[in-house]
Amino acid sequence: MSAFTRWIRRNLVVIAGLLTLAFLILPNVVVMVFSFNKPKGKFNYAWQEFSTDAWSDPCGVADMCGSLSLSLQIAVWSTLGATVLGTMIAFALARYRFKARGAVNSLIFLPMAMPEVVMAASLLTLFLNMGAQLGFWTILIAHIMFCLSFVVTAVKARVMSMDARLEEAARDLYAGPVQTFVRVTLPIAAPGIAAGALLAFALSFDDFIITNFNAGSTVTFPMFVWGSAQRGTPVQINVIGTAMFAIAVICVLVGIMAGNRRKKHA
Repeated sequence: MSAFTRWIRRNLVVIAGLLTLAFLILPNVVVMVFSFNKPKGKFNYAWQEFSTDAWSDPCGVADMCGSLSLSLQIAVWSTLGATVLGTMIAFALARYRFKARGAVNSLIFLPMAMPEVVMAASLLTLFLNMGAQLGFWTILIAHIMFCLSFVVTAVKARVMSMDARLEEAARDLYAGPVQTFVRVTLPIAAPGIAAGALLAFALSFDDFIITNFNAGSTVTFPMFVWGSAQRGTPVQINVIGTAMFAIAVICVLVGIMAGNRRKKHA
């Protein structure tokens, strides 16, 4: 067996992981590269020449920044709603025993297992039967409903792994229920809550199917991108995609650095 073969076998897991990571990042790299393209026609699918025009005027396409602002507003509010409700549900399921606990646990996973088009059609039927006008509020309610399961799953996993002796020690030191929750329980559960919130934000901002069913005449950024693809793909779409990817990477790196700093001081 050659030295190269032995090296491959010894580092097979690392190589497979790097190849998988490269496969996942490659589309983002393509989007980033084509954000500096200057296409001659309406479609930004073939490289023509390097240009920073789109970066200097990211809102140069009509209604694009308006749809982006709307998507960000919906994502922020749906993240707040889903995180608050999901955290309370997760604590209830992990800490308390009640008759319908098993049924609720099962129902929580349904939105994650159900095809989005089925949930979108069901929500549309609900809103129409209620006589609700489709728009910002129906999108927001729909996003909170389908993000809720992901937040509950993330927070519940964190809560169930917590050491109950830490809270017992706080109570033994005469901390009240509120002090124990704020100073002990919440900081320990914070990583799970943050993970659920980030996941909810990404799902809400990125959603197209559920939004398309329940938006009415309202246009979010994913719907704008889909509509633009029918008649042309502005370079500014790639600019916004690159910016969002960069922000997400920065958030992850900041979280990793903060976690490493806490470990060093622990």
